[in-house]
Amino acid sequence: MSTPKPDTDRTGADTTTRLMPKYGADGLITAIAQDHRTGAILMVAHMNAEALAATLAERRAVYWSRSRQSLWRKGETSGHTQKVRAIYIDCDQDAVILAVEQTGAACHTGRPSCFYRVIEGDDPARATLRFVEEGARHAPHRAP
Repeated sequence: MSTPKPDTDRTGADTTTRLMPKYGADGLITAIAQDHRTGAILMVAHMNAEALAATLAERRAVYWSRSRQSLWRKGETSGHTQKVRAIYIDCDQDAVILAVEQTGAACHTGRPSCFYRVIEGDDPARATLRFVEEGARHAPHRAP
């Protein structure tokens, strides 16, 4: 089955108003959860077509767990839920941002965000990780 071509204007700019996700060979797209109020990046996960459809219908974050090979409704066991306020899809329709209202920790470590360390150094073999304090100036949604 071929993928429909996006609509374009006379300059070639994409004017598509149809949702046509481009799932990878593994059947997944990248999903970024972002705090709808602060813009902080909370976590990155993946979605298959079923997870995206469930998220749209339920307006709560539903992901595909690659380790469990099953749908994962964020917070179904921990209570740390993500109410979806808006869903943005990128220009290639192969990644989404979920603007969420987070209840509890977003990260399985109990932290507000999964992005709590900064890589320091310019040599990957010698780089170190520095922990970022909650509310620090170098929060994951702000450039240093």
